[in-house]
Amino acid sequence: MHSPPAVSNPSASLPAPVDADSAACLRCGVCCHSTLETYVRVTGDDWARLGADAQRYAHFIGHRAYLRMQDGHCAALAQQTDPATGARLHVCSIYSRRPQVCRDLARGSPACEAELLRKGPASSAAHPGLPPAPGLPLSAP
Repeated sequence: MHSPPAVSNPSASLPAPVDADSAACLRCGVCCHSTLETYVRVTGDDWARLGADAQRYAHFIGHRAYLRMQDGHCAALAQQTDPATGARLHVCSIYSRRPQVCRDLARGSPACEAELLRKGPASSAAHPGLPPAPGLPLSAP
C-alpha cells in the first residue's frame, strides 16, 4: 500500500501537537466527504466569517449558499501526509472560519457517530487506515 502524495497548501499547515481525539479527527475526515453539492449549508454569518475567501470556498445554488465540493470532499479540505508517521491527514484550511454546522460537529458526538455509521463501509475503502465505525468490521467480506 502506498501513501497518498502530500498536498501543498500554504493556508493549511500541519497542526501543532494535538490530543488523541483531535488526532483521530485529522486521520478520519469522514464528515468532510460527500458527493452532494448541498452537503454543507453556509449561512449569512458563515459567509461573513469566510471573508475574502467566501466565493473561493462557497457558492450559491438557487438562493442558498453551500461549501464547494470537489473530488468527493469539501474544497477547503487539504489532504496531507504527516511526514513523521506517513498517516494521511485531513486538514481544514478554513478551520478558524469554518461554517457553524462544522463547528457543531464534535468528535464522538451522536452526529459524528452517525456519519461514521452511514459512511463506514464506503469510507473504509476510500480512506485506508481509517478506523471502522463502532460496530462495523475492520474490512468488508
